[in-house]
Amino acid sequence: MATKGSDVQQDPDVIARPPEALIGDLNPQQAEAVQYRGPALLIGAGAGSGKTRVLTRRIAWILTQFGAWPSQVLAITFTNKAAAEMRERLESLIGPVASRMWVSTFHSACVRILRRDGERIGLKSGFTIYDTADCERLIKLIANDFNFDVKRYTPRSILARISDYKNNLTSAREMLAQYAPDFKPGQRGYRVGRIGNPEELYAVVYAEYQHRLAAANAVDFDDLIVRTVELLRACPDVAEYYHRKFRYILVDEYQDTNHAQYVLIRELAGVDAGEHADMGAVGAGRVGPAWITVVGDSDQSIYAFRGADIRNIQDFEQDFPNAKTIMLEQNYRSTQTILDAANAVIAHNEGRKPKRLWTAAGAGEQITAYAADTAQLEAHWIAAQIKRLHTDDGVRYSDIAVMYRANAQSRSLEEGLIQARVPYQLIGGTKFYERREVKDALAYLQAIVNPADDINMRRILNVPKRGLGARAESQVTLHAQQIGGTFWDGVAHADQIEGMTARTLNPLMRFAQMMQELREFAQEHDEKPSQIVAEVLERSGLLEELKKSQDPQDQSRVENLSQLQSVAAEYEQNTPDATLAGFLETTALVADSDQLPDESQDSGKVTLMTLHTAKGLEYPIVFLTGMEQGTFPHARAMEDTSELSEERRLAYVGITRAKRHLFVTRAAVRAQWGRSAEMMPSQFLDEIPADLIDWKRKEAGMERMRSGWRANASHDFGAHGGWNDDEFDAPSSFGGSSYGSRSSYGSGSSYGSRSTYGSGVRGSAAHAGKVTTRRAPVRQPAQPASSLKTDNHLRIEDFAVGDKVTHDKFGLGTVVDAQDKGRNSVITVDFGSSGVKRLMLRVAPIEKL
Repeated sequence: MATKGSDVQQDPDVIARPPEALIGDLNPQQAEAVQYRGPALLIGAGAGSGKTRVLTRRIAWILTQFGAWPSQVLAITFTNKAAAEMRERLESLIGPVASRMWVSTFHSACVRILRRDGERIGLKSGFTIYDTADCERLIKLIANDFNFDVKRYTPRSILARISDYKNNLTSAREMLAQYAPDFKPGQRGYRVGRIGNPEELYAVVYAEYQHRLAAANAVDFDDLIVRTVELLRACPDVAEYYHRKFRYILVDEYQDTNHAQYVLIRELAGVDAGEHADMGAVGAGRVGPAWITVVGDSDQSIYAFRGADIRNIQDFEQDFPNAKTIMLEQNYRSTQTILDAANAVIAHNEGRKPKRLWTAAGAGEQITAYAADTAQLEAHWIAAQIKRLHTDDGVRYSDIAVMYRANAQSRSLEEGLIQARVPYQLIGGTKFYERREVKDALAYLQAIVNPADDINMRRILNVPKRGLGARAESQVTLHAQQIGGTFWDGVAHADQIEGMTARTLNPLMRFAQMMQELREFAQEHDEKPSQIVAEVLERSGLLEELKKSQDPQDQSRVENLSQLQSVAAEYEQNTPDATLAGFLETTALVADSDQLPDESQDSGKVTLMTLHTAKGLEYPIVFLTGMEQGTFPHARAMEDTSELSEERRLAYVGITRAKRHLFVTRAAVRAQWGRSAEMMPSQFLDEIPADLIDWKRKEAGMERMRSGWRANASHDFGAHGGWNDDEFDAPSSFGGSSYGSRSSYGSGSSYGSRSTYGSGVRGSAAHAGKVTTRRAPVRQPAQPASSLKTDNHLRIEDFAVGDKVTHDKFGLGTVVDAQDKGRNSVITVDFGSSGVKRLMLRVAPIEKL
């Protein structure tokens, strides 16, 4: 408890809360964490233990009881959504002053620091933040210049390697010194293709990538952390400023931090600066290291693939002197049955701090489990259960979530829900800011703010089409290199390019004039980003081109651009010192998790998402699917103890998303790489105590036959479900409203013939109906593609890898390749059980979703 005295001064804008108002409704461990007085505190917050409440109350306690000023507090979260929630809760506790506090994500905080002092390390204030698509485009340009195979070394894999280097604070200079000391960034004519060692290629591309980012006055997401650490280490006076400014640093989800973020926290806090603390101060005082509070749960560390280092939280007490750990084990979300299952699974991980979640809410329902013959039947059983919960028990669709280990599992689940006419939303589709037309508009805005941004300037050169194709772009690029300038310099001085025809020069000069006029307009209306967006959409021709189009999908693109202007207007209203650069910053820092649905709102849809995406969310009803060895846990974890531990933590996260009722399902057969593979039950199912699970069907049909239970089928089927399960007890279940017409389920139009999934008893005449012999139709001679007259007016540029389509015969599928062949363009689509199909776009009976 803080001692009261004359040295405790409180900001007059902070609402004075008596101690009892901040801790009166907390449990003993929560109250201890809120009041703790000391330099380093780890709050080990189990799932659903009220960590956000504790964190916000501790901030309020620091302000009201330790006498800190709001400007002295830095609170870090991992998503903008979490930061907004924390700010909102703080506002209810301490008043409007909360809106002025540094409550933000790591990346947002670093942007503020770099905008203020980045020029000290060569980063101008108007720098551009590249998203993944921008970064991939830059890698492709480097690959083209350096002549290496992008199929062998894909831009995505190269960027993943670069991200690993940055997360570990390994510089491009270090990599070059080790693997390619003869390479100088910016060097022309260097052929990476002659390099035999991949590490040399990665080093060269990393160095060139950083060189071109610097030339474009741009950074990627990882740079925001790395360059802030660089600034604090290179400029002692800047570091000193932040040591004095931030006296209390609080970090949420600490188990998800990587090495660079760990170092950043230490640099901001001045832990290694060697200053002694003011022992007479009530709190952190004015000198010495800042007081650090971290909140996290090592059992929920599931982002190692993004660079998260679980050792940061495991070694906290060794890393920070005189650290204190307080465990929060009382859960306010789930039933005891769900918590007992989670506790039992995670207990198999070695080297963890003992923690056992408990609740006062009671045992609740048993976990419901089901073993299906195939992934398709697993999906249909889930759909039937959801339909029953909604129809019979009155459960809202929005209170139900279906979770899976990998995105590839969603296809069969989507088909099952579509067949059952269950509305759903898939989290993880194309994000708003990744849509082509939105990216085009934002590229114009980025090029206006930062003319040195070659990536975005090159993107918009011929968007919409203005007769400036690849040849014009290469001519400008070469000229820019010759004069030692940016791509924009090449455009602005296009009249100096030798050999350029008037046909190319005229549209280039018009483009240059338009960009100059847009830049002048933006400077005059900088505080009104929505007006700048409107001017860009009008002057560029983006809007006009879409409005003239006869393609119905272009109408939705017009609506997306309208939405972008609305987002800009909303930003203006909510930001007192709004600027165009500020608006672009907010769009660049939007993360996937910020676009998740608000659980408090009734969307009227079931939510489908991966387990990694689900972290931090909660739903009354959760279906945990694909519980098989090789699916979950993932195949690569079978022989790697650390990978298996991470998979088990992921299972723990999935189980603890459920508030009232958890369903776990598995399939005995699942399609992998175009073939059906038999799947063993997940070991995580064995780790859940048997008395917690109510098996509706414990073994699939083929598994029972192998067990020698076929002779006792009538007895065992009643005990374990099968055809006597209540969800499949009436023939109308296949032909009635649950799944649509009989033909849509059984004809094979979506899932192939019955024999695809109907083996053993499921394929018997008792349920398959009358067997009919059909004559094979006479095969007509094949026609050349060019002779087909049909045209459905679909455009190849509207299809990208990952897009979802529906086919009249093959059902739901995912685009895996798109080949632009003009009128005879082809897309390749994975239809799951129906196989991978190559379709001529203009004649295929498909619809893009």
